[in-house]
Order: sequence, then C-alpha cells, then structure tokens
Amino acid sequence: MARVVKVFRTLRNHWKKSTFAVCVLSYGGHWLYGKYCDSVLRREACLEAREFGRQLIGSQERLRKATVILNPAACGGLYCRSLMSNSNNSCCYCHVSLQTDYEGQAKKLIDLMEQTDMLIVAGGDGTLQEVITGLLRRPDQDIFSNTPIGFIPLGSHNSLSPSLHLLSDNKVKNITSATLSILKGETVPLDVLQIKGEKEQPVFALMGLRWGAFRDVAATISKYWYLGPLKTNAAHWFRTLQEWPLVRDISISYLPPSLRPPDAPPQKPPRPNLLYRIARRWKNYWNPPVEEPPKVEEPEKWEEQKLSTFELFVQTHNKNPVKRVEDSLMICAEPDDFSVSEFITVGNKKEEDPTVFTKSSTKLEVGACRLQLPEGAGGFYNIDNEEYEAMPVEVRLLPRKLHFFISAERRDQLLSQMQ
Repeated sequence: MARVVKVFRTLRNHWKKSTFAVCVLSYGGHWLYGKYCDSVLRREACLEAREFGRQLIGSQERLRKATVILNPAACGGLYCRSLMSNSNNSCCYCHVSLQTDYEGQAKKLIDLMEQTDMLIVAGGDGTLQEVITGLLRRPDQDIFSNTPIGFIPLGSHNSLSPSLHLLSDNKVKNITSATLSILKGETVPLDVLQIKGEKEQPVFALMGLRWGAFRDVAATISKYWYLGPLKTNAAHWFRTLQEWPLVRDISISYLPPSLRPPDAPPQKPPRPNLLYRIARRWKNYWNPPVEEPPKVEEPEKWEEQKLSTFELFVQTHNKNPVKRVEDSLMICAEPDDFSVSEFITVGNKKEEDPTVFTKSSTKLEVGACRLQLPEGAGGFYNIDNEEYEAMPVEVRLLPRKLHFFISAERRDQLLSQMQ
C-alpha cells in the first residue's frame, strides 16, 4: 500500500511530466493499433487473393500478362508493389512493373508498351491522366483502348476512385478493395474527354476541365497551412481583398447531345449452322440486297452562348458510369452575383467536392463544346486536377472509350441510386 501511495505522490509532484508521458503513450498506443489493423487488412486481402491463385490453368491456355505503372512517390508505393506482385503472380498473370521517376514519364512508358492483357495504374490523378493520354495518343490506340484498366488510388487526389470502389477513411482498405476488384475482373465503360488547343497535342481526361476563381483559390490554400482548419476561409478572403469581383467572361459554342447507342453484347453470337449459311448465300445470289446510297454528312450546327461566371466546369458523367441515356458532357457555370460571404461559403463546399454547384448555376448538357477566352485572359485550367495554361480549346466526348475495373458492390450501389 505504501508503494502505491508513493507512486501517486510522485505523479502529483511531477504532474507536467506525467501529463506529457500519458499523451505520448496514448498517441503511441493509437499508432500501434492502427498499424495492427492495417496488417490485418493486408493479410485478409492476401488470403482472398490466394483463392484466385489456386485456380487451375488449362494445358492450352495462354499465361496472361499484366502491365503495372507505379508512381513510387505516391504513398511510398511499397505496399502496393508487394501486393500487386503477390496477387498477379498467384492469379495466373505474369506482370511487368514499370516505375515512373519524373513527371511525364508515364506517357513515354505507355508509348513504348507492348501488347498486354491488363493495364494497372498505381498512383493519383496525375499518373492516371498521363497513362490515358499516352494510351490514346498511340497510332494503334483503337487496339489498346480495349485493354481493361485497373486503378489503385495512391495519390493525394483520386477523383475517379469513388466511381469505381466503395471508399472509407482507411487508405489501406481503399487500396486492398481496388486491388481485389481487379482480380475479380468486372469492368465498366467510361467516357473520355479529348481536349485540344490550336497547336498543342490533345490531352485526355476522365473527370473534367475546371476554370475560374474557385480553382485559382484552391491552388493557393496550401500556402496558409499554419492557419489549420481556417486556411480555406483565409485563402478565399485574402483573394477577395486582392481583387473583387472575380467574375470571368467566356464564350461557349456547343453541339447538342446524341442518343447513347445500346451496349455491344459481351460475347459474340454463335455462328449459324451450315444449312442456314448455304441458304442465305443462295438467297443473296438470286436476290442481291439493294445497296443503300452513301449518307451525306450534315454540317455541324454550333450554338453560341456567352457567360459571366465565377467558375466553369466541363465534366463527364463518369461520377455514375453504370447507367446513362445520352452520350453527353455537362457544362456547369456558377452565377456572377456572389457576395464575399457567399464566395467563401461556396468555396468551402467546393474544396470538399469541386463538382458541387449551387442551385442558381447554369447547366448545359452538350455533345461537344469550344471555349473561347477573351483576349488577355490568363490563368490556368485544372484538367483532372492537373494544371494547364488556359487557352481556347475544343472539348469532344469519346463515349465508352476505355474500360475500368469496378467492384461489384459499388456497381450495385450506383444502380440503386438510379432507381
């Protein structure tokens, strides 16, 4: 008993050191528990992947090939590389792992890539955009665009990940979920934006193009890191002190959207029997089909509209890629009558989700568009969270151009949202 009393007396006499020790031990215990939970998630994912690896390969079946583009600067890349190596080797895949060392290298790697059965991108928005841009710039892109693509979210921005996987606050769980969805093999077609300037080569995007005051402020928020949770409000407020109002003028020419053709069947129909083919050939021989005259292509009818806005966003419908009626892209423009307080409030919401727009915003559903900036207008675009110099561009939609792996749970959830 005397020893216990002595311990409590010591803690009371050295209460500052005791408080510091309790804080350190609490934080250390929480950190160790988080590491243990991550280890359990990794082990469960590897055990589930091992079940796929136990599938037998037929004697005449070809060993499939997977190409992995890994950005080692995103999240270290260590866990993703080890899991992908284990999963692909255990699932009847031989894999080729290519690491990027500098910005823009992924485009060159894709340009030199040989034929593969699967392409896996482990990184963030920047790595993914470089890969699809390099893929669709190839002269044989019609062949390579049919290659299924898996996306493992490792970057600071992973805009496409919510469309493909169920997300949580645990990054390790997000990575394992994305990896297992690749092994299960279920895919979904995604639209692609082709963004082309007057002289530059086209850039391709999966989510959209963002331009305006909110984009410019978002690029400066990290400078106010020392303000903690107030940094977003401070960045917007300081921007209004430099210039107000922050309205931008832009001229938009656009084409109406087109109806979405039905999806192609996943498998080719069976070949008719021999008697049916012989009868059909005799029928075509005695009564040859009448050739239809060639269709004359009608000139495109562009409509023009001028807007004054705080921000413009040209985006695809890949946020819910499961079910759509038309092949179109969406143009959203904020109104030009925000007050300073409204500008700060809306900016906070856009920092969480840039695709959120107010009820009074202008929305146009179009098939293609041209953005014409006024003379002397500078600034930058955000194309899938990557910065490009603002210039007049033409944006066209490539419907269902690429196929990405999606988890079955996320597909069911997106289908339920449409009902």
